Amino acid sequence: MELNKIVNKNLKMGRANQEVFAETLENLAAADPSIIAVTSDSRGSGKLVPFGQKYPNQIVEVGIAEQNLVGVAAGLASAGKKPFAVSPACFLTARALEQIKNDVAYSDNPVKLVGISAGVSYGALGTTHHSLHDFAVLRAINNITIVVPADNFETEQAVRLAANLKQPIYLRFGKKSVPFLSEENQTFEFGKGRVIREGTDLTIIANGETVQHAWQAAEVLEQQHGITTKVISMHTIKPLDTKLLDDLAKVGKPIITVEEHMVNGGLGEACASYLFQQGATNPFHIMGIPDEYTVTGSQNEIFKHYGISCDGIVAKAVLVLKN
Repeated sequence: MELNKIVNKNLKMGRANQEVFAETLENLAAADPSIIAVTSDSRGSGKLVPFGQKYPNQIVEVGIAEQNLVGVAAGLASAGKKPFAVSPACFLTARALEQIKNDVAYSDNPVKLVGISAGVSYGALGTTHHSLHDFAVLRAINNITIVVPADNFETEQAVRLAANLKQPIYLRFGKKSVPFLSEENQTFEFGKGRVIREGTDLTIIANGETVQHAWQAAEVLEQQHGITTKVISMHTIKPLDTKLLDDLAKVGKPIITVEEHMVNGGLGEACASYLFQQGATNPFHIMGIPDEYTVTGSQNEIFKHYGISCDGIVAKAVLVLKN
């Protein structure tokens, strides 16, 4: 069977997660006037223009000033509001890192930090606009939840839960349309990874927009190589689902992690750190962006170049099992 016929089988396309974020936030704001969107010249890219038109008293624009964005959001949170600070992930978690560390996390202000156009969503704009550091820097800060939804279901659920969360949270969204990877009656909870495909030969743990590539790779592995693969959406990096990792360790099968982030300090290192400190002996491989400045191209081109698209994951999985 041709590769694109396999990978498109049973996949219904949804919308971009940041579009679902904006729609969900608008729905929540209708019933909760304490919800405030704070933007840094990002209401357009954050799909919040309709929100601002409908609720002009529930949106604050600070201009291209990410440090002010986080400071204002922290002030609103300290006054009992529920601020969603929305900005491109590459700038939010770099320019405003000190404010995230001190004004939000250290001060325990329940700001909802929303990184849009994350990972390599900006594609050809290059390394300056790629957020491949955000998992690493935020994992090193105490008192912040880190969530990276894989599809529209996870996004809507994450935004709804975040609205009433009493501690800081970072939500990361891409701008490319993603397929539905969730079945009916599934649940979503921060800190609990979701098994979206069962398998017994190996496990692929991914998050965000790499989950669809992991799912597609699992389809190819089964149909072309007879390999059955468990696929997990580890949407919450912090706190990590250690119980799920313990269960995988007991089985002893190989584990591959895939992320739209530098291999340093991200999902893979978080899982590896926990597993091997517990004495796990599973073969373990981290797939992501290597320790170099990224090539220029579209998201698909960058994924393919670094081997985190479907075909690259298939090749890695076959090699891992062969060895």
